[in-house]
Amino acid sequence: MKFNLFGRGLPLQLAITVCCEMAFILFGYDQGVFSGIVGNEAFLNTVNHPSPGKLGIILEKLSVVAEQCGSQWFGLLSEPRYNQAHTVKRRFSSVDSLQELGPESTRVYDKHPDNHQILKEQDDILKAIKLEGSVGTSGWTRLFKEDDIQTRKRIALAYGMQFMNQMGGINLVVYFIPTVLQDNVGLTRNLSLLLGGVINIMFIIGSFVPAFLVDRIGRRRPMMWGSFGLGISMMLISILLSFQGTSVQKPTSSASVAFFFTYMLIFGASVNCIPCLHARAKGTAIGISSNWTWNFFVVMITPTLIANLKWKGYLIFMCLNFAFIPLVYFCYPETANLTLEEIDHLYTEPGRQARHIARDIRKERKMGLRHTPQQLEASRENELAEEKGSSGSMEHVEASGTELKE
Repeated sequence: MKFNLFGRGLPLQLAITVCCEMAFILFGYDQGVFSGIVGNEAFLNTVNHPSPGKLGIILEKLSVVAEQCGSQWFGLLSEPRYNQAHTVKRRFSSVDSLQELGPESTRVYDKHPDNHQILKEQDDILKAIKLEGSVGTSGWTRLFKEDDIQTRKRIALAYGMQFMNQMGGINLVVYFIPTVLQDNVGLTRNLSLLLGGVINIMFIIGSFVPAFLVDRIGRRRPMMWGSFGLGISMMLISILLSFQGTSVQKPTSSASVAFFFTYMLIFGASVNCIPCLHARAKGTAIGISSNWTWNFFVVMITPTLIANLKWKGYLIFMCLNFAFIPLVYFCYPETANLTLEEIDHLYTEPGRQARHIARDIRKERKMGLRHTPQQLEASRENELAEEKGSSGSMEHVEASGTELKE
């Protein structure tokens, strides 16, 4: 039995958005709870005051269970998109029929099946899947073989993007900021908890930048300047905390708090909110596995870094963030304002780097040699209008002929 609680169009879109937001609210609540209990004496007594390494493992296991239960439950409530995702998956084996994909799109957008937006979405999806399906999609081993659309390379890029997301040090700040402020900076427990909450609010503020500007400023540049900013923040935190045991310990440690603020602001404005391109189905699973694998790794080692390496531990994340800058520059193409078909085209020319092809596409658009997505959409609208006009004219002619015969 199907339930249609939210109707069509805007109410349905709002319902889907609220479900997604609730998943992230629960995700953030989970992170806040666990960052608070890490240094809680009652919790530590319950788990028998484990070593830093064991504490990281305990925390990550509890966190993964809580995150998956909460976020997946709310994710499944966004039923139209959930169904559409499965419909798209089925297109791998059958790309000739639009009967299943169409109804979900028309519900979400509240438009007629012949509307240009619906037809364009279907056309883009089907073209991309046909291209990927032309090299075969069955079997996990095929994902790691070289083919005409460089699936192996694209999966490596997706895996690397999630690796960079986690290994820049974000979970040190998200999960352990109260502990860091208390143990490394020397603040009181209550003040550490209060500042930890305020620092994480910076993430929300930073996320407004890509939300409104990502298609204008692109994705590669925010990734590069974001990694640079994160590296600088980690470097300054390390430098300022290195004065512990000296006469300037208090002012330098207090000054380091400012760069936890800048770290979260920059991360929200760049690395975390820049979407990455996965290969479909099995490739997506491999890419997401990177996120949770390295999330587990960072949370597991962070208590040891805080307790044993102290200020030196931040230098590890500084070096990693700086290393990500050339990695993004040389390996990741700019995909802003590219259609699905154009993104696939980036990987269909052997011997040419995808970032160079993407650059040429943008140059051709500036010179007027290639249509922009907006122009393609306008062209499609004109074609549909002409088709309707011609069909209307034919009906008028047929009606006139019938009248003459009578």
